[in-house]
Amino acid sequence: MLKKIYLLFSLMFMFLIIPNLVFASTGKINTGDTAFVLFSAALVMIMTPGLAFFYGGMVSSKNVISTMMQSFIIIAIISIQWVLFGFSLSFGGDVGHIIGNLQWLGLKNVGFEPYDAYSATIPLMAFMIYQLMFAIITPALITGAFAERMRFGAFLLFTLLWTTLVYDPIAHWVWGNGGWLRNLGALDFAGGTVVHISSGISGLIAAILIGKRKNVNILPHNMPMVIMGTAILWFGWFGFNGGSALAVNGIAVNAFVVTNTAAAAAALGWVIVEWRINGKPTLFGAASGAVAGLVAITPAAGYVTAVSAIIIGIIAGILCYFSVNYLKHKFKYDDSLDAFGIHGIGGTWGAIATGIFATKVVNPGGANGLIYGNVHQFIVQIIGVIAVYVFAAIMTYSILKIINLFMDLRVSDEEEEVGLDISQHGEGAYNNTELKYNYFSYYDNN
Repeated sequence: MLKKIYLLFSLMFMFLIIPNLVFASTGKINTGDTAFVLFSAALVMIMTPGLAFFYGGMVSSKNVISTMMQSFIIIAIISIQWVLFGFSLSFGGDVGHIIGNLQWLGLKNVGFEPYDAYSATIPLMAFMIYQLMFAIITPALITGAFAERMRFGAFLLFTLLWTTLVYDPIAHWVWGNGGWLRNLGALDFAGGTVVHISSGISGLIAAILIGKRKNVNILPHNMPMVIMGTAILWFGWFGFNGGSALAVNGIAVNAFVVTNTAAAAAALGWVIVEWRINGKPTLFGAASGAVAGLVAITPAAGYVTAVSAIIIGIIAGILCYFSVNYLKHKFKYDDSLDAFGIHGIGGTWGAIATGIFATKVVNPGGANGLIYGNVHQFIVQIIGVIAVYVFAAIMTYSILKIINLFMDLRVSDEEEEVGLDISQHGEGAYNNTELKYNYFSYYDNN
């Protein structure tokens, strides 16, 4: 018995001491940079609940819970996926310039030392948790395209497969050491291509494949929720863009400034066009415009000046306004909450604008853009946009088709009519007479 106890304590001691030996710091860590990145990770994390409020306020009152649940549960799903294998697929050792290997499976050897390829002054684990927050919000953005009509079980499977087969490879292409777009010189400071274009085009494919809602003329049921969500997103975006410098330096400061500037300019751009065309400026338009500006500046935040950010923001607001109000009506697809109209179009413009306005004056490690005489950078940005469009569209279509072989993607007409809050989750956001009637009627019949 004493030998068994001794062996047990010896094993416990080994498990306690080995991580300290493996993860011992080499002294290269900058504590200020580390604190900044961890704080930025927290800011990016809060963006997903902010998105839940933003999307939740835009849907009908009978689909609030289901819409917010989709954003919230993604935090849980992708947090586990990223630790087990997602981070390694995105940032692990390069395999054919397409995907990472499994060297960091289960975060093996992802410790407290810097890793020069990604995190020269912060622990690799800090870099990992920061990148996790990007992996979380990206599939959450897609949910706006198929809101109010997708089965929860199918959604869960789609989220896991899409993140693994679409997001992780694209993240490696653009940000991974050895990724082919990174090698080509594509600039994407904080995710215009990786996050917004991939989610936007994937949302469009999902919306078309799942089909239109029975009632597509649904106005936001709760504007205060929309504005609260917008405010949280705007706040969190400072960590999204500023934190992508991965250090407390001038590039981080520039990213912070141009993020706010572009959002403000885009809100004005959207509202002015809306006012001119419809005769009235709306709060919903101002919120949508601000998000469009935040999307557009994301890939450019570490490379452009504040004046360029104003131009990028104004154009983003105008482009996204016409996309949301004209493009989807012309082509008759039901992008419920304008995931493609804002994130797809805004992200596309932002990636292209990076190739136009980038300057080494802001970031010596970047490149000059078209207006500074570098045509090559502009072409590289176009190549990146096209590649992500094609890959994300084909993979999203394939994933949804395969899932549909085993389960229905879409709720039934009755479930859509009663609302996904009750039919999928058995709870409602509001205790009102209509929802009580829907609840008891649905369960009496099922």
